[in-house]
Amino acid sequence: MAVTLRAAAWTDIAALAALDAALFGADGWSEATWWAEFAGRPRRTYAVLVADPDEIIGYAGADLAGDVADVMTIAVTPGRRGGGHGRRLLSWLEEVARDSGAQHLMLEVRADNAAALALYEQAGFATISRRRRYYQPGDIDAVIMRKDLRS
Repeated sequence: MAVTLRAAAWTDIAALAALDAALFGADGWSEATWWAEFAGRPRRTYAVLVADPDEIIGYAGADLAGDVADVMTIAVTPGRRGGGHGRRLLSWLEEVARDSGAQHLMLEVRADNAAALALYEQAGFATISRRRRYYQPGDIDAVIMRKDLRS
């Protein structure tokens, strides 16, 4: 089954909000939040991974704010994890950040998300700090990571 990467469109917002809720529960972005993110264009940019026929299986977004770009979100549906889709989305984020002139790409990730931490470390991100008990409920630390895009 072919999987394509394309720019996210406003017509994807309902599907993105539903997917975010399924993946992140109460922490998922609502349709209103997605609308606000799309309104932040061109500084904010989003892409979706689509499997035939038009099933969104992943998405990613960045805030392109000068020398440092930030990963706003990145996710792959559970049934599609392990197939390189997260790496593909992360590569896209790096590319758009470089193209915007960013020298570094930053992100934060839950300290208990071993798969995501491994992906980011393999992609060349380094831990620069931790925010203790950032994710609530649960008192989960946030790991702040950065990748140098200049090389």
